[in-house]
Amino acid sequence: MRFAIRAMGGRATSGDIGAAGRAGRGTRATSDRARAAGRAGRGTRVVDGVQRAIDVVVAGGVLVVLSPVLAGVAAVVAARLGRPVLFRQARPGLHGLPFTLVKFRTMRDVDEERGLVTDADRLTGLGKALRATSLDELPTMWNVLRGEMSLVGPRPLLMHYLELYTPEQARRHLVRPGVTGLAQVRGRNALSWEDRLAIDVWYVDHRSFGLYLRICAQTALVLLRRTGITAPGDPTMPQFTGTKPQREADRA
Repeated sequence: MRFAIRAMGGRATSGDIGAAGRAGRGTRATSDRARAAGRAGRGTRVVDGVQRAIDVVVAGGVLVVLSPVLAGVAAVVAARLGRPVLFRQARPGLHGLPFTLVKFRTMRDVDEERGLVTDADRLTGLGKALRATSLDELPTMWNVLRGEMSLVGPRPLLMHYLELYTPEQARRHLVRPGVTGLAQVRGRNALSWEDRLAIDVWYVDHRSFGLYLRICAQTALVLLRRTGITAPGDPTMPQFTGTKPQREADRA
């Protein structure tokens, strides 16, 4: 600005010229960063678009090809656990917006008179087998087909967890939730909540088509090994109660 004003008067010092040069370099640096961010954003949109196309093809194919398996599992669940055959629950999806997750039932209904209260009480032998093989997840392909989920992404957790996340942890909802994900192939339910959520956010920031394919391939290995199905000392996974710093801040 000083350079422009003095130039209009016909006089400019070397300091003015140096300041103008620095301002120009700063503007170019800012412009370069903006262009880099724009390219990264376009790249991410391309990855998300390709991933969505694969999601539709695979989910549709699974529902058609494995329809006899779906029918068989539904019949067994109906015979052993009764109806309804499907478990439906609101879960947070993209941007935290709720959708109805659909899975096969693996637990009996809560019945205090029969002592069926906790997950450990309600989880059946059939349910354990379905979870170990992930057959209970087959109906979620309908969620994928509808665009509410992806094959790969952070797992859809419970709605009331949204208010417990730190701002960083909440970024896991910048992508569609997944049937499988990076946390699932890195330890699944054996991970601590802090590690699991940190891995989810890392995936959001580093997602790529190559990573998508690697997670899909590694998921097959995890299913074969049947590792991380439950957390240590818990029939499924303990409730998330917030990270320690966040809990202390809330109490303060």
